[in-house]
Amino acid sequence: MDIISAKDREILRELANHQLELANSPENEEIMKKWDCIAKGKMGAPTVRFLVSNFTNETIEPRLRCEGEAAREIESQLLFTASGRDLFGDDTPITDEYVVKLNTWVMPFGNDPDLLRAKGENAKGFHINPIIEDLEDDFDKFKPGFFGADLSVTEEKISTAQDVFGDILHVKAGMDSLTGAITNPLVHLMGMENYYVSMYDYPELLHQVMDNATRVFESYYDFLEEKGLLLPTNGVRAVAQESFAFNSELPTDKAVKTTDVWGFLESQETTAVSPDTFAEFVFPYQERLAKRFGLLSYGCCERVDAIWPQISKWKNLRKLSVSPFNNEPQVGEYLRGTNVVYYSKPRSEFVTLPGPLDEDAIRGCFKKIAEAASGCMLEIAQREVGTIFRDYERGRRYVQLAKETVEKYWKP
Repeated sequence: MDIISAKDREILRELANHQLELANSPENEEIMKKWDCIAKGKMGAPTVRFLVSNFTNETIEPRLRCEGEAAREIESQLLFTASGRDLFGDDTPITDEYVVKLNTWVMPFGNDPDLLRAKGENAKGFHINPIIEDLEDDFDKFKPGFFGADLSVTEEKISTAQDVFGDILHVKAGMDSLTGAITNPLVHLMGMENYYVSMYDYPELLHQVMDNATRVFESYYDFLEEKGLLLPTNGVRAVAQESFAFNSELPTDKAVKTTDVWGFLESQETTAVSPDTFAEFVFPYQERLAKRFGLLSYGCCERVDAIWPQISKWKNLRKLSVSPFNNEPQVGEYLRGTNVVYYSKPRSEFVTLPGPLDEDAIRGCFKKIAEAASGCMLEIAQREVGTIFRDYERGRRYVQLAKETVEKYWKP
C-alpha cells in the first residue's frame, strides 16, 4: 500500500478524532439505546437512516481532501461511516472502531456478465447482453463458480490504519453477513426474459443451475469454517442491504461455524412469478443456505408479502426487507409481536424529484409506514437515493420530517 504522507495523516487523524467524538456523544448514546432494543428483540423507538451509498458523488467525493490513493480509501470509509450523522442527523450508530473487512469472496458463476452501463453523472441503469440466450443450447457456457481469500490485503490495510490512528480508534478486522444470492447474478448472465422462459422450457436444467450455484456457496461456507475465516457479526457489523448486526443471540467473542453469524438472502428477480413458482425454483435452494446461518436477513425490493408462507418457515429470520411494492399493512400483520424486524425501505422520489420538498407527501408516506409497522420492531432506511441536488439541508429536513411523523404515528 502507498505511504501515507504527513499531510494526509493529519487529515485522517482529524477524521478519526471526529468519529471518536461522535461515538462518545450524548446523541450517540440515545441512538444506541434504539439499536439496543432491536438487539434484545424489544419494542423501542424506530431508527431512521438516510443512506448515501447511491450518491457518493455528492456526499463523499466532494469532501475528500487526501491526495494519496491509500489515504483517500481510508478517508472515504471514515467519511462514509459518519455521513448519515454529519450530513443528515439520522440514527446511524457510531463506535470507536475502524473495521477492515476480511478479504474473502465467492462467485456462484464464473462468467463475467456483459452489461452496457448507462452514461451520465451518477447514472445507475444498465442493459444486460445475455451470455446465455437459450439455456439448453448455451448450458456449456456456464463457467464453474469459485471462492477464495487473501488475508494479506486485510493485514496490510490494518497495519496502515493502525499506524495512522491506532491510538485514536480501535483498528480491527471484521466480517459482514454471509451472502447467498443466486438469481441476481444468474439474471445478469441470462437476462430476465430468458430466465423466466427457462422456468417453462427447461425446468430440469434450471434446477441444475440453481443446485450448482448453491453448492458453490455451501463449499464457500465450509471453506470459511475449515480455514478459521469467520468473525462474529454483532453490533455495527454490516448486514447486507445496509443494515446492522445488532442482536443478543449470536456469539460475540468468536465464530466457529456459519451458524454463529448473520446471513442474507434475496430474490428480487422472481418478484413477478407466482408464489408456487418461487416455491419450486428458488425456495428449496435458499432453504439449504438459510440453514447454514445463525440469523437471517431477507429481501431486497421484492414482494415478501406474497412469499411469506415459504420464508416464514425460517426460524432464524430476524430482519425482513419491506419495500413499497409490498402490501405494507399485511406485512405488519405478519410481523407484529414477533422477533423479526420490519426493515422499511421507503420510496425515494419524495426527496429525489426536483423542486421543493413536498412535505405533506413525505409526512403521508411515513405515516403509512408507521401505522403499518406499529407493534413491530421498526427500522427505516432511505435507500436508492440518486441525488439531493447537492443540498444537504434537503436531506436533513427529509430525515427530520420522517422522524417527527414516525414518532407521532408509530405505536409499540
